[in-house]
Amino acid sequence: MSLFRAEFRRLGRRRLTSWMLALVLALMAVVAVVVAIEHQRPGPAATAAAEAAAEREYREQLVWMEQEIAACQQAQDEGTDQQFGWPEDCQEIRQWYPSQADLVQFNLPPAFEFRAGFGDMITVLVGLLAMAGFIVGASFVGAEWRSGGMMNLLLWRPRRLVVLGAKLLALLAALLGSGVLLGALWTGGFWLIARFRGITDTMTAGAWQSFGLAGLRGLALALVAGAIGFALASLGRHTAMAMGSAIAAFVVGVAGVGIIAGGMLQLPFWERWMWPTYLTAWLDTSVTLRDFTAPCEPGLGGDCVPPTMEITWQQSGVGIAVVVALLLGAAMWQMRRRDVT
Repeated sequence: MSLFRAEFRRLGRRRLTSWMLALVLALMAVVAVVVAIEHQRPGPAATAAAEAAAEREYREQLVWMEQEIAACQQAQDEGTDQQFGWPEDCQEIRQWYPSQADLVQFNLPPAFEFRAGFGDMITVLVGLLAMAGFIVGASFVGAEWRSGGMMNLLLWRPRRLVVLGAKLLALLAALLGSGVLLGALWTGGFWLIARFRGITDTMTAGAWQSFGLAGLRGLALALVAGAIGFALASLGRHTAMAMGSAIAAFVVGVAGVGIIAGGMLQLPFWERWMWPTYLTAWLDTSVTLRDFTAPCEPGLGGDCVPPTMEITWQQSGVGIAVVVALLLGAAMWQMRRRDVT
């Protein structure tokens, strides 16, 4: 049997792998059930009730509208309209209120529109896969060092880098296969939810392509999380090394940077120093940051327009690739140089 196949089977037979898979499936089921319960395709009865409520609210709205128009005209006659912020044309107040058709939509029960809502569901699945991949990856190699299994394996296959590389490839292959299967299950499940409790008619070929690319980026992020957990546990030769590093990344990289860069120093575009910004840019294709500490620059409408900075998914991808390469390179270098005891 090849080393890769042996490591792949070893990973599949670990109890933590089974537990994490069961946990991910359970959380997926909970999210899907909650979304299905909270949404409903409006039928004739719900539509009639929404139209009746909208007509009642629109009549009440007309009374308030006429009162405000009268107050606006009175303020113009008295010369105090600018003091209270009334528009030059009091009839513009009618545009401030929703139409009766909009009120009907507000009163309809929420329907799950696949095109509008599935993007957020992809992010949820990516978060679950990344969490599971990090924990499984860290435990896969960390437990081997802790139990002494790594030393016994090196007696059989003394080529250290080949052994560690086979473990990494087995982990990535398992994450890739499970990610594809769970992604297909996730897509099919929410398509059924939208089919029976929402809207699917707005889907186009471009929307499917966008979801597919988002899924591929999310799958790549799950593989990255598994590789980082694997590298950290290999460097520390203990699963706790990876878990402690993850906690430190959240405490220092999120809370610490936010307090220091955003609160104390008030650096321009301080969010660029936080690693979640780059994960968001990777998943959403881009993130636009705004510097509210800069002097105001009037826009076309006279409003203050802060300077902006865009972080693209390409920039985030380069940064993520560099971090993964450095961690895996350090793990391989330490495996080659340090004594196995």
